[in-house]
Amino acid sequence: MSLAFALLTAGPACVVAGGAVALNVRGAAGALERWAAANAELAMHSRGDLGPPKRVMSAVVYRYIGAVIALCGLVLTLGGLLEAAYS
Repeated sequence: MSLAFALLTAGPACVVAGGAVALNVRGAAGALERWAAANAELAMHSRGDLGPPKRVMSAVVYRYIGAVIALCGLVLTLGGLLEAAYS
């Protein structure tokens, strides 16, 4: 029963977190984009590079990654339900 409990704990957490980014709830994807830009700027400043930071990923990429995480969480949840049903 412990595997089912672990899957039923991790699965919904991934669905909620990934879904919040994928659906851009309260600007989550935009906030991740700004956070990544600020971290890149700090890393460049620590190396002595004072130019503008390079944009690595946009908010759309974060939304796609969030959708994949939400779908993986759904698979974990369904696996946990199956494990609980057959054990």
